[in-house]
Amino acid sequence: MVELKGLSSSQVMARLQKFGPNILPEKETAPILVCLQKFWAPVPWMLEIVILVELILGKYGEAGVIGLLLLFNVILSFFQEGRAKNALRLLRSKLDVKARVLRDNEWKLLSAKGLVPEDIVCLRMGDIVPADAKLVQGHVLVDQSAITGESLPVEPEVEQNLYAGSIIKHGEAYAKITSTGTNTFYGKTAEIMRATLTPSHMEETIFSIIKYLVFFGALLVFVVAAYAVTHGISLVELIPFSLLLFTAAVPVALPATYTLSTALGSLELAKAGVLVTRLAAIEEAAAMNILCVDKTGTITQNILSVKTLLPYEPYSSDDLLCLASLCCEEATQDPIDLAILHAAKGNHSTFASAKLQQFTPFDPARKCSEALISYDGQNLHVVKGALRVLLKMVGKDTNALHDLDELSADGSRILGVAFGRKGDLNLVGLIALQDPPRDTSKGAIQEIHALGVKVIMVTGDEPHTAQSIGDQVEIGSRVISRDRLTREKILGNDIVAGVFPEDKFHIIELLQQGNDICGMTGDGVNDAPALKRAEVGIAMSNATDVAKSAASLVLTNPGLVDVTEAIKTSRRIYQRMLTYTLNKIIKTFEISLLLGLGVIVSNNLIISQMLIILLFFTNDFVTMSLSTDRVSFSQKPDSWDIRKLVCIGSGFACLILGLSFFILFIGEKFLHLSLPEIRTLVFLTLVFTGQATVYLIRERNHFWHSRPSSWLLFSSLCDVIIVSIMAAKGILMTPLAPSLIILLLISIVIYFFFLDLLKVQIFKIGRMA
Repeated sequence: MVELKGLSSSQVMARLQKFGPNILPEKETAPILVCLQKFWAPVPWMLEIVILVELILGKYGEAGVIGLLLLFNVILSFFQEGRAKNALRLLRSKLDVKARVLRDNEWKLLSAKGLVPEDIVCLRMGDIVPADAKLVQGHVLVDQSAITGESLPVEPEVEQNLYAGSIIKHGEAYAKITSTGTNTFYGKTAEIMRATLTPSHMEETIFSIIKYLVFFGALLVFVVAAYAVTHGISLVELIPFSLLLFTAAVPVALPATYTLSTALGSLELAKAGVLVTRLAAIEEAAAMNILCVDKTGTITQNILSVKTLLPYEPYSSDDLLCLASLCCEEATQDPIDLAILHAAKGNHSTFASAKLQQFTPFDPARKCSEALISYDGQNLHVVKGALRVLLKMVGKDTNALHDLDELSADGSRILGVAFGRKGDLNLVGLIALQDPPRDTSKGAIQEIHALGVKVIMVTGDEPHTAQSIGDQVEIGSRVISRDRLTREKILGNDIVAGVFPEDKFHIIELLQQGNDICGMTGDGVNDAPALKRAEVGIAMSNATDVAKSAASLVLTNPGLVDVTEAIKTSRRIYQRMLTYTLNKIIKTFEISLLLGLGVIVSNNLIISQMLIILLFFTNDFVTMSLSTDRVSFSQKPDSWDIRKLVCIGSGFACLILGLSFFILFIGEKFLHLSLPEIRTLVFLTLVFTGQATVYLIRERNHFWHSRPSSWLLFSSLCDVIIVSIMAAKGILMTPLAPSLIILLLISIVIYFFFLDLLKVQIFKIGRMA
């Protein structure tokens, strides 16, 4: 074996100054280009067409005002999305790849950013190669398809190159770093952990609702246009009015509101120790109703210690520990190996003189590790792993199986050790390793259960061991094995024991055959497919780089406590998006029907194009602030019901529409307002009712049950004050008497107070309480 010699701290500092950190600079679009791109989208196109029509008609003042409002919305959206990108950038900075490095003659787990040329690193199954390197010692199978395009894994020889971003699929080896950062062949390290904005179930649902709203808007525009043409209303006013009536049904603020809500949610989670690699997973977690969890390192402490040694004649306890230690490797930092190596220190066994010739790391599929040693002039084999696997090699031993049941009864993890010539192995003994549950596991599992999520423990341990831990943390004691699994069997039990890594993927597939939204925790490379397949893949704090890249949530603190915070935060975001969506449905029906039917009832356009533009900008300014609102989380998984939302939304819209037509009737018949004054009155009615609607539906209970966020209150106050001043002073509209404006506001507040009493009953009937 080649003697490995790493760098000293002083050598590392000198190389860092010369070569720089092992990172890749991000390519960013110039802010001015990002801002300009916001003018190139369906909603801006509609407004730009309106501006063009106004210019053709010679209405330069109105065109200028609409242009300024469009510019204001673009700038607001630009700064909000910039805020979201900064949040994601902060999260990505915390998701750096780790590397086991030999520094100052000691193995350390460090950030890959600090690697320099000539560093010695240990690579094992599940690792991402942190920089370009040259293989020094060992055997590995490497997937470098993302780098070279080769579809099949390769098995490099000593002195051959390993490329940054490749994935170690099997084996273990040592390598010397040759290039870092921008000097690598094709650096992919930073990109592997990049967060993505994959569309989620929630986003798709919202967009499907918007499609219905747009269809409704288009139908109403057609009806209004047909009426206007047959009743002699001027096309000069009708064309821009129709365009704006259609635009009113389009959620201008949807992209910014959605991005801001999830980005702010990701920041909340980051503070709680949960890093988001895929924003859509935040909403998926709101609907998650099944969570499959690992035992080791997730429920338990992952701090193993040797509890009991049970050697078989003619071997002693020292022999058992010494032979087991020959099947361990300190550089891997594997907790089982570290526990055995720690217990074997100062061992006096005669096997202490054995020399390691070849080592095969633990393989999850085979459930054992193997060493070829030279002892007493012979080449002999030592195998350490699951007892049932070893018994297939040495022959069935009923006494050993009985000992296994006894030792595992308290939740201990049992390993067997076999020794001898290849094909003629003898069982040396059993080692009981204890990994007690975390102090927080029981409470976290109870809280997850209380949130309506079924927790299923999925472990490779024996049924007795798994059942003991399950009882201790109150996850349940109903255990099934991996044989002939069905969805019904999994859901009818609490623990699936004896599973292989590939079984986890199959379990998720079975659970997804229903309407369940599944979460899965994992930490190893073989967990990656299941983490990717699950709607909510959760990589634990000690996970391999491959597991982190496949997961959508990465925990930075050990245990399950942070999972509960992820569920609560995702449900809060769901409530904010539910409020926004319901508000949009209500306002679309109310505004579209009031403006459309108002034309038919009054035989006039009851609001000007200018005021329509001003209306939905003032509405969106407030509704975007819903992303910061204080909301509570539901005690059960959330799900979207489009039909229910549309029915409830249209019901509220009709109630508000009745008030709006009553105000219009009073203005025309009793106050005898002119058409320009009627238009101002309608505008103020829509603004004030729009503000009131937000506070009506943001709280599923009475509106005074919870305090809105300061930003939401500030936005509403500014909105009401500004439009009231504009209406009183006649800015962009015909002025109204201040007393009439105040009376209108008070009337709407009183009406919505009584509507709030009715709302509570509606939400209870619709099961939205």
